[in-house]
Amino acid sequence: MTISADQIHREQGDSKGRYVFTADGHTAEMTYSRLGATRIIIDHTEVPDAFRGQGVGAALVARAVADARTEGVKITPLCPFAAAQFRRHPDWHDVLDR
Repeated sequence: MTISADQIHREQGDSKGRYVFTADGHTAEMTYSRLGATRIIIDHTEVPDAFRGQGVGAALVARAVADARTEGVKITPLCPFAAAQFRRHPDWHDVLDR
């Protein structure tokens, strides 16, 4: 399955938000907390078994990285999955909050 950024929906509140992908009655999400206007913490990624191994989780993190670049935001990936994605993608380190 190939997922484009426009298939991922972003929901954002004052202090929390999430990225959501839904297909075939299944939903994957990645949640985050906002730390002011310039930092977010990715705290959880959940992908149902129906999507496992199809790159859905990676697409969620990639969309957050793209949005962070556009908005000038830094990301702290506390979620183990998101942290692993950042290790696999050194080209994302420009938005990594160290």
